[in-house]
Amino acid sequence: MRPRSLEEFVGQEHILAPGKLLRRAIEADRLPSVILSGPPGTGKTTLAQIIARLTNAKFQRLSGVESNVAEMRKVVAAAAGRIRTSGQKTIVFVDEIHHFNKTQQDILLPDVESGNLRLIGATTYNPYFYVNSALVSRSLVFRLEPLSVEQLELLIDRALADSDRGLGNYKVRMDDDARRHLAKLSDGDARKCLNALELGVLTTPAASDGAIHFTLRVAEESIQQKAVVYDRVGDAHYDTISAFIKSMRGSDEKGAIYWLAKMLHAGEDFRFIARRIVIFASEDIGLADPEALPLAIATQQAVEFVGMPEARIPLAHATAYMCRAKKNREAYEALASATEEIESEQTERVPEHLKNKHFPVNPEV
Repeated sequence: MRPRSLEEFVGQEHILAPGKLLRRAIEADRLPSVILSGPPGTGKTTLAQIIARLTNAKFQRLSGVESNVAEMRKVVAAAAGRIRTSGQKTIVFVDEIHHFNKTQQDILLPDVESGNLRLIGATTYNPYFYVNSALVSRSLVFRLEPLSVEQLELLIDRALADSDRGLGNYKVRMDDDARRHLAKLSDGDARKCLNALELGVLTTPAASDGAIHFTLRVAEESIQQKAVVYDRVGDAHYDTISAFIKSMRGSDEKGAIYWLAKMLHAGEDFRFIARRIVIFASEDIGLADPEALPLAIATQQAVEFVGMPEARIPLAHATAYMCRAKKNREAYEALASATEEIESEQTERVPEHLKNKHFPVNPEV
């Protein structure tokens, strides 16, 4: 059910709409080295396969998980020989490029720099943190976004109508609320959505007329639990904790509780959340409410004492308190100002009237 052309590709209009740079480069077969980053199921590998069909260059695929140094050197040497003997260019697609260590990524660098090969790297991580900076600087970086509910519903309808590569040979009658449920709970992940659709169709008994009735109940069973896009070391981790803190700072209690629930649901370390609340109580509330910091400390002790799943209750209690409390960053900002002054100017000596006078000072020393 993968798209075979840019016309079939759903989503990512911000980089693939007619007239956009990436689309023009693909259609003209003048693609430079690019890095595609984005959450799972947004079309990174599919886009690379479409490029493979459209290009006149030799298309080679490597896996950041499976490919070793010997295989990489073989591909790189073949690319150099190809351009020398026939003039044909080579595009090397590296799926999950963030799994390559620095040595492996460095193998690609000289040939990317010389033009012997063009790189397409795909990653779910921030390439500025996980991909060799020299490779990033020689590539165009494009961010793929999660698909909207409407785009996922379009994919569902296409899959049900496609007899060649989809589920068109099955007589499926899908309820509107079932379609919407699959699309909403897939969190923008097309792969998750289509896998759940296929599972539901293939496991639901047909009626006497041969039709498969795809109901909301079937959708709920097929997708099971919402696929929360979250990883404890990547962008989603930092983006979500940032949203949590900024919601508390803005006194958005509903928003802060939502982000707290998302982190807990995704398996975030509850101790980490408690530490962030302690920091927030001192940094953002500070002098405005002297009770905030003791409450945060008590929350940290409480979550250690009760553990999960009950730890979520004191965390929610503390989050709500921090949202409702008045805010004052004077102490934090005063410290930051003093630190900046110390770092940028000559350090002042302690004035005489502030020195320790308990011990006699020898004036000759």
